[in-house]
Amino acid sequence: MEVFFYGLFMDGNILRKNGIRPSNPRKGHLDDYALKIGNRASLIPCKNERSYGIVMSIDKDAVHNLYAEASVADYIPEEVNIVTNTNESIAAICYNLPAESLTGANELYAISLYQLAKKEGFPEDYLEKIKKMAKTTSNKK
Repeated sequence: MEVFFYGLFMDGNILRKNGIRPSNPRKGHLDDYALKIGNRASLIPCKNERSYGIVMSIDKDAVHNLYAEASVADYIPEEVNIVTNTNESIAAICYNLPAESLTGANELYAISLYQLAKKEGFPEDYLEKIKKMAKTTSNKK
């Protein structure tokens, strides 16, 4: 199945450490969703926003097992349409937290996500949004 990751699960090494063998990774974006970072990341419907991530082919059972873990068990699968960097349109599943469940602040997560997004070469304006979330998070302490 095609899964769109936008948080730290974009890192294939993290997935492999969880026993998942992703294949066919493709960079892409999801329109009308904004990235929000609380204790973890989520995408929230928001007109005229764009979120970036990676679509990967992953075994359905492996994805279900991944999201059965307590720290991500509240994430809900949602069908989305991703546009890849090669302008291909892909139907994928994206796991998101309900907005009311997006709480807390996690500076280390935000910093790690910024570093990963930068490594992946996401647009500068998107990187700046993540960097601001990391700073906002650190100011809440």
